[in-house]
Amino acid sequence: MNIPYILLLFQSVTGEDVTQEELGGAKTHTATSGVAHKAFDNDVDAILQVREFFNFLPLSNKDPAPRRVCHDPPFRDVPGLDTVVPLESTAAYDIKDVILGVADDMEFFEIMPNYAKNIVVGFTRMNGQTVGVVGNQPKVAAGCLDINASVKGARFVRFCDSFNIPIVTFVDVPGFLPGTGQEYGGIIRHGAKLLYAFAEATVRKLQLSLERCAYGGAYDVMSSKHLRGDTNYAWPTAEVAVMGAKGAVSIIFRGKDQDKNEAEYVEKFANPFPAAVRGFVDDIIEPRSTRRRICQDLQVLASKKRENPWKKHANMPL
Repeated sequence: MNIPYILLLFQSVTGEDVTQEELGGAKTHTATSGVAHKAFDNDVDAILQVREFFNFLPLSNKDPAPRRVCHDPPFRDVPGLDTVVPLESTAAYDIKDVILGVADDMEFFEIMPNYAKNIVVGFTRMNGQTVGVVGNQPKVAAGCLDINASVKGARFVRFCDSFNIPIVTFVDVPGFLPGTGQEYGGIIRHGAKLLYAFAEATVRKLQLSLERCAYGGAYDVMSSKHLRGDTNYAWPTAEVAVMGAKGAVSIIFRGKDQDKNEAEYVEKFANPFPAAVRGFVDDIIEPRSTRRRICQDLQVLASKKRENPWKKHANMPL
């Protein structure tokens, strides 16, 4: 069956007039449907990229994550992280700058780079060991989680857990994306997939709350301590709270004395210290020490027992 005949048949059945690329081309499946993870310019580029991808993986699900000799000092400070996040709370920054700053030799192999760009997933190495990275992307939709981002993140976390690859999560998330489109599409059900994936994962799980937003349910599903995170850190300027000051004050005080109450809320809750007091954050660290702390914890947690309570099967939120 040739392509023109398929398109003609498709048009007669659905009434849609589409091209081959629009129906099932590389751009469609890498940016819109999420069926394909990457597209390449030619066969040589594809083969080289696949080889690089396989270098991050163990030979089987029974083997530990691979290691290689690392010439990048594992305990080096990264001064650039002190200024990577803008002082203006509404200004965007690129989460990849944080990832590259802490990665061995600034190498990061991103998965699904053109799909659900508000979350970034991929592989890197820390002190020579393969780790999976999940991070909110403030440059896109302010880093909010939506249906596609939740499914993308959940699939990646499950993959890492299947092949014994530790997961490092960078959090800067103001919440789940609001709107009727998301609600009608089942954002609660799809968001639960990401929560389920992190809760079920038995590999080493490290989480870091960056500056600004770590709010509510979206913070919970991003490998929080409530989902059995092994180590959870925060930068001093992280805001770990139920919601932002403006929204909280408008609900609690119904908009009365907005500026005064917002300032009080920020002082009391919009910082990592209440979460640290309650044990939800293990330590508040300087941004420049992030790489050192992650490498240390990966080494300490190397003997983590990888077991869940026995059951016939779990109940995945499908």
